[in-house]
Amino acid sequence: MPVATIAGDVYTVAMTRGILIAGNESALSRSIESETAKRVEHFAIALIPNRLSEPLRAAVPAGGAPANKARLPLDWNPGSPISARTLVLAAENRLEHIDEAILICSPPSIRHAAAELPLADIEILINDHIKGWFFLIKELAAAFRVRRAGTLALVYSDIGSGGAKDDAADMLGPSSLASFRAFTRSLLASAFNEPYLTMGFAGSDVADETGFASFVLKNIDEGNKRNNGKLHKYGKLNFFK
Repeated sequence: MPVATIAGDVYTVAMTRGILIAGNESALSRSIESETAKRVEHFAIALIPNRLSEPLRAAVPAGGAPANKARLPLDWNPGSPISARTLVLAAENRLEHIDEAILICSPPSIRHAAAELPLADIEILINDHIKGWFFLIKELAAAFRVRRAGTLALVYSDIGSGGAKDDAADMLGPSSLASFRAFTRSLLASAFNEPYLTMGFAGSDVADETGFASFVLKNIDEGNKRNNGKLHKYGKLNFFK
């Protein structure tokens, strides 16, 4: 552990991890919060706000009571590049530095007839659940490049859209996941050119968010450089990953 000298006296400096969690309110994000709280005294979290109109608003899980006292909630408007920059600066101010950024794409299912989808909601869905990831990752990557250190962890539930035969199409889940999945694979492919770690995590068991969250944090804890650029899969078909 590093030490500091002040007025001739030697003090031990306790180093702590600065962890930022970002994503939408979901069972997976709550599970990752719980796992993170076991490791650090405080962590920063930014959740995608629900700005949709009714009845689409009702499909998005409401943010409940804080999962734990360790969370430091931060405001985030995903559709704004300025907000992405402000979020990263705010997280750095609250945590002193960001060592690990855990980005979680687990969007709710928004089932609605395409012909009746309000134009304003289309813009919100794209800005908040697709374009917003590009803005935030750009700012985090820039911050990690300056420090020449850090871990960018991209987490998503790799599951089907579900729904009954006669249900309206899911206007959010598949599109958001497809974009995030493709973006993750592109970032992983170029990870070896960066001075920080980039790790991907895909979960195929929607009923085991707790196990998936533990799997994600365990791999992040290890900080193994050999995991840079790898997509780690968790689920019933991946017992040995």
